Amino acid sequence: MTAQSVTLGDLNDRSRAIFRQLVETYLETGDPVGSRTLSKALEQPLSAATVRNVMQDLEEMGLLGSPHVSAGRIPTQHGLRMFVDGLLEIGDVPPEERQRIERGMNEDHADVAGAVARAGALLSGLTHSASLVLAPKTEAAVKHLEFVTLSDGAALVVLVTEDGAVENRVITPPPGVTPSAMREAANFLNAMLRGRTLTDAARAVSEQISLRRQELDTLAAGLVEQGIAVWSGDTGAAGPERLLIRGQSNLLEGMEGEAELERMRRLFDDLERKKDLLDLLELAQDGEGVRIFIGSENKLFSLSGSSLVIAPYMDAERRIIGALGVIGPTRLNYGRVVPIVDYTARLMGRVVTDRRRG
Repeated sequence: MTAQSVTLGDLNDRSRAIFRQLVETYLETGDPVGSRTLSKALEQPLSAATVRNVMQDLEEMGLLGSPHVSAGRIPTQHGLRMFVDGLLEIGDVPPEERQRIERGMNEDHADVAGAVARAGALLSGLTHSASLVLAPKTEAAVKHLEFVTLSDGAALVVLVTEDGAVENRVITPPPGVTPSAMREAANFLNAMLRGRTLTDAARAVSEQISLRRQELDTLAAGLVEQGIAVWSGDTGAAGPERLLIRGQSNLLEGMEGEAELERMRRLFDDLERKKDLLDLLELAQDGEGVRIFIGSENKLFSLSGSSLVIAPYMDAERRIIGALGVIGPTRLNYGRVVPIVDYTARLMGRVVTDRRRG
């Protein structure tokens, strides 16, 4: 059994109680915890020898480690993750801290940027850690858009808005959309996006798709009526899947019929391109990357043994528009920090929504 495969279900009641007490003591003191300390702190008294044996089992499972030659143990990264996900008891934000957050966030800021700065200062002051606030996604007019292919089937959308802001969003491109297709899509979108928001652009592409479908339906109806073509498969809301040409060499006479078929082919191709564009636009609008990291799970701060606790904040339609949180040591007081971050994020969402309406 590897450390990563160990779950809380693999621990019996005694092991779980000792593991929980050890982690809680470590998070409070920051020091390795010994068996004698644990035996005194446990609700159900156990001898130091019994506790020591259980600690050894937990160490073999990969949940505990020893920073140096001593009798004390600390949770490993996997052990800490398992504690946070399954054993952490989240309390409420104390009334005085709740009032402090509300007073700070409800101050009369002139713009959203002021609210973002205030949220960062509040989080830093309350948690005694560095704060991190990702500004809300804007619906400003887009000046330029670029797709950058990343590894593992991901892509980065780089948005430059008319007000000079630059925003990066990670997306997973639709199946079959190649890097060259995304470059072509970016060129097309940049030509039509200028002065428009992503929402406006998506609406415009949807209208073009609707017009192309109407044109296709009209052309196809004529060909089917003449017996030149027949639809294959179901015809759903998205339109028929394939148009089969029946004996076209015999049925088509003259250039007029060939021109109609060529026009149909171009319309089909254009419709497929527009669908891909719409998919990419919707992904660019919804792209996000909010996560919570512990230790080396966080590639930015892994060398300093830090944890990153982030909560998303949403607008009135429950869409994620940004995130905020704190960066601290892995022995962060998660039980206190998590509710503060969560409450500030919920309040931040309301403040940003109110500012934008105002």
